[in-house]
Amino acid sequence: MIKISAKYKNSFIAVSLIAVFILLFSFASYQKKDTLSTSLINNEKILSGGETTVFDQSVNAFALPAPGLSSQDELLFFVGNSFFNQNWVQAPSSTTARDGLGPYFNAKSCSGCHFKDGRGQPPTIAGQLSQGFIIRLSIPGKGPHGEPLDDPNYGGQFQEHAIDGLKKEGDYTLNWEEISGIYPDGNSFVLRKPIINFGELNYGEMQQGIMYSPRVAPQMIGLGLLEAIEEKTILSFADVNDKNGDGISGKPNYVWNAIEQKEQLGKFGWKANQPTILQQISGAFSGDMGISTDHFPEQNIASSQNKYRDYATGGEPEIEKDDLHKLHLYSSTLAVPARRNVEDKDVIKGEKIFAEIGCDNCHIQKIQTGVHAEFSILSNQNITPYTDLLLHDMGEGLADGRPDFEATGQEWRTPPLWGIGLFQTVNKHTFYLHDGRARNLSEAILWHGGEAEKSKNEFMQLSQKQRDQLIVFLESL
Repeated sequence: MIKISAKYKNSFIAVSLIAVFILLFSFASYQKKDTLSTSLINNEKILSGGETTVFDQSVNAFALPAPGLSSQDELLFFVGNSFFNQNWVQAPSSTTARDGLGPYFNAKSCSGCHFKDGRGQPPTIAGQLSQGFIIRLSIPGKGPHGEPLDDPNYGGQFQEHAIDGLKKEGDYTLNWEEISGIYPDGNSFVLRKPIINFGELNYGEMQQGIMYSPRVAPQMIGLGLLEAIEEKTILSFADVNDKNGDGISGKPNYVWNAIEQKEQLGKFGWKANQPTILQQISGAFSGDMGISTDHFPEQNIASSQNKYRDYATGGEPEIEKDDLHKLHLYSSTLAVPARRNVEDKDVIKGEKIFAEIGCDNCHIQKIQTGVHAEFSILSNQNITPYTDLLLHDMGEGLADGRPDFEATGQEWRTPPLWGIGLFQTVNKHTFYLHDGRARNLSEAILWHGGEAEKSKNEFMQLSQKQRDQLIVFLESL
């Protein structure tokens, strides 16, 4: 009873503050749009998110609601924003609406991994709280639904932090192996590859044959639009057996929807291992922060850590259903910012090169969404996400050797490219790819192999000016 009262009190305060934020965010967004010419606003190239595009190039470019939300949903969006950004704490606590952190965790808030709704980055100091960098774990074999098998002592995700009174799972060090190369025109480059070493393991050894995969948290924009893409549209891009002989396959990943208890096409995650946004965020609450939900009610504790199940929790579940709905709405309706500089001559030339060297075989530019069952403003939108949401063999260089449902250890989902030119503005870094190894867009391209080897080689054959034009095009997305 006390807990409910506290939540209502918190909600009242939040609503009062949020009403102010709505006005400020809306004013800022429309201010940017008003500076553009009518012809440019109506240029479909600029409207990455269709009619839900926002016009903001600031540090808050990824944090705006999709235009067209009802006033009620817009209010819930900003309450969801509050939950997204505030830290969870160890239970029991007077902060009853946000207690239940852990017992093991990587971050204390959603924004701890997705700062400003943007992209995570590899740690720069050993032991620091995650800034959106985690390590997936699994052992050889598959579960009953084809999912990876957890390590008996450390589960499916290594957690380097624990609540007071418990030992963390352990530590790891991240070092970088440098790999030098030379373009055909004589210019040199240096790539870096992550080397992970685990240490101070407090719950026994990892099982022999352990497979691990470092990951950075991706940007949050446009997730609902991706969810609204119909399965038949995605499958139309697939060519699993490469029947057209272009060297590009594209394979759907069918995964387990634990909420609806059925197999479903995966759309989210670096290996397309999550079918819906709701399952993605519910899984992140459990895996990243140790917060239970209606969908994953058990504490995220490995079998060897069972004796710690009696530690105080923040309720059952630890995040209420209504609050999870606000997070779901928030995560689904974060808008995509408009493209910039689309009339710049180098950007136009770079876009042409992008197609000429075959990048658009996987990074599909134009897609129309279908009907979104919950958020109608996302339905029937003409969007430019630059992804096919399919798995592709990216070669040994990027391989993590860790299968995930139907994804092999060399396959990764084509990530959407919208917003990548704003990472520096929003997150103050330009670390790309699934583990943040690429320090800029050129390095990200140079890591492409497998099905993308031909495009990578053609990129290397370009002149320095042409490579620069391709990069400024990507920075305009």
